[in-house]
Amino acid sequence: MALVLPPLLKRGDTIGFFSPSSAATAWAPQRFARAKAFLEGQGFRLKAGSLTGQQDHWRSGSIAARAQELNTLIRDPEVRCIMSVIGGSNSNSLLPYLDFEALKRDPKIIVGYSDVTALLLGIYAQTGLVTFYGPALVASFGELPPLVDETLASFLQIVLAGEGALPHLLPTPAQWTDERLDWENQTRAKGSQPNRLISVGTGRVVGRLIGGNLNTMAGIWGSPYMPAIERGDILLLEDSLKSAETLERSFAHLKLCGVFEQIGGLILGKHELFNDQGSGKRPLDILLEVVGEPIFPILAEFDCAHTHPMLTLPIGIEVSLDLDSQHLTLLAPQ
Repeated sequence: MALVLPPLLKRGDTIGFFSPSSAATAWAPQRFARAKAFLEGQGFRLKAGSLTGQQDHWRSGSIAARAQELNTLIRDPEVRCIMSVIGGSNSNSLLPYLDFEALKRDPKIIVGYSDVTALLLGIYAQTGLVTFYGPALVASFGELPPLVDETLASFLQIVLAGEGALPHLLPTPAQWTDERLDWENQTRAKGSQPNRLISVGTGRVVGRLIGGNLNTMAGIWGSPYMPAIERGDILLLEDSLKSAETLERSFAHLKLCGVFEQIGGLILGKHELFNDQGSGKRPLDILLEVVGEPIFPILAEFDCAHTHPMLTLPIGIEVSLDLDSQHLTLLAPQ
């Protein structure tokens, strides 16, 4: 299937937002309002999905209602970017009901992270459209400065006309945080700490960037919505709020499926508030125990996940992973 790059955004374009799983616009209204005002202040128009402000117990609405909300934005020619408000646990439920043909006719930027991995990978698998592992409206743009400004800068460097040119070297943030604060009563910036990436291996590898949230991928594995892992791929993995035994199981699943025999490199994102069960182990330690002596290079503690700030990564394009300089470069399609 041919790779499809969506048109880049321009100031004044419309960003539609949707709630594919959790109902953050309902249970975090102040953070939602702050996020909406922040993006509108950047010169974009925002269009609310039909489930904005609604909540159906653990989710924003029924499967049918959530699929309809997303399809309405997909079919709207005015909407040039579709951004999730947050993740959750059930985005995979929508996949059989999405209008992939409409996206083929009118490709647009689809962005989100965490549970939205199911939609990003499913859309890419069904259409060839490059999707974007990047910020979610409430979760990311409801944060306070200076972290929100860094997340915005990375997003615009990738998707904004005049800035989103390839190749592009992703900058490493100087500071990062996974501090948890009450979203509705947050009055200060989160405390940050100096950044440090970790390389396992040396040299430079080039391959297709694929992956996302580790836990979410299990919910589409073996389906037509999970792209096959191909030889030489650069695999992106990240997760949040998990404990050591869960992470070991998830890594072991990939090993049992032969994934680690295929890939050319691996990017491991920072794990928000990881529970090491008293072991002192980090996610990288558990990964290496599962993999054994890796035959592929690994860049760990990458800023692409539930921590702040967040870098935006296009799923499906070729990237260059340099372990010596600890840099990821997005390459222009050939």
